[in-house]
Amino acid sequence: MPSKSARRAAFLLALPFLGACSTISRDVDVLAVSVQPAPQPPVDPRILAYYGQVDDGAFVIPAIDPKIVSQRNIRQVVDFPTPEPVGTVVVDPYNHHLYLVMEGGQAMRYGIGVGKAGFAFAGTATVARKASWPRWTPTQNMLKREPERFGPHAGGVEGGLGNPLGARALYLYRDGRDTLYRIHGTNEPWTIGTSVSSGCIRMFNQDAIDIEQRVPVGSRVVVLDAPYGSRAIAGIGSDARPPVASATDV
Repeated sequence: MPSKSARRAAFLLALPFLGACSTISRDVDVLAVSVQPAPQPPVDPRILAYYGQVDDGAFVIPAIDPKIVSQRNIRQVVDFPTPEPVGTVVVDPYNHHLYLVMEGGQAMRYGIGVGKAGFAFAGTATVARKASWPRWTPTQNMLKREPERFGPHAGGVEGGLGNPLGARALYLYRDGRDTLYRIHGTNEPWTIGTSVSSGCIRMFNQDAIDIEQRVPVGSRVVVLDAPYGSRAIAGIGSDARPPVASATDV
């Protein structure tokens, strides 16, 4: 059996190691307390007000994730000098914005997603009809281009949350003829503010409902043939291009 002095010597030799273990334990505790999730930036209150869940009686539209709503795509009143009369809808597919002309040189601005058909028409048209939760049928062009994606829907899709036209649609006519150009909602809200492969002019479903309520049948629509602000405002409503058949990709 070790002597008393030997046991004391062994204890003294162990003290640095015991102290080291104790120090590591305290450091780990401090580290665990100090590492906290980074604070998230506050959500713009307009996003919560405009893009929350909506129950319109037919379907419950889910709230949009605030992270995919950029500041430039939030529905908002902006300065918009134009000779167009109040109530005119002006579509700028190049800057991914749609404007509803208001009094005092202002407009309600909405973010939009623009499909290939969104560039196939320019000039003036009229909102000939509106639809809530419209039915959608893929065009022959879409079926040929992506048969695996659109083939199962060749017979058409009833209105609903899974319908590409979304909650509302405005149908544009010129001289009594369908231009095949549509302003509509979408079930892909993350595409707003971008150019997409198919479709005309898509909006957040919440915005599509808002503008459908503000714009009566018979309203004037101007689709620009160049980005807003890039040329003389005086020519904003000129019929720059006639309807093109490819505008059926909606």
